Amino acid sequence: QVQLVESGGGLVQAGGSLRLSCVASGRAFSRYAMAWFRQAPGKEREFVGLISKSGGSTYYTDSVKGRFTISRDNAKNTVYLQMNSLKPEDTAVYYCAADTAAGSVVAAQWDYWGQGTQVTVSS
Repeated sequence: QVQLVESGGGLVQAGGSLRLSCVASGRAFSRYAMAWFRQAPGKEREFVGLISKSGGSTYYTDSVKGRFTISRDNAKNTVYLQMNSLKPEDTAVYYCAADTAAGSVVAAQWDYWGQGTQVTVSS
């Protein structure tokens, strides 16, 4: 099994930027599609975006398109989430996930999860 560890969360003002990282254990990182989800208090876990095994394809939920960018460095076993033009509604715990399958916008379809990192955007 792969272990995932997120980092990079924190407090930022609206309009600011933040870059999250997720480091995976093992040597088979390129075999996993990766995704970012987020969960705000009292709400369900929400899909943010995903990236294919090679990094050649990405997909985002409409609310973050044009503001967030997912990338990966397979040599470093790391996936990133660059967040620009942050809004208070982006406040949530952000989780990375991994799957050897093609990937899904449904959280329950992902096999492996990190512990999450808190992102708070002030107005």
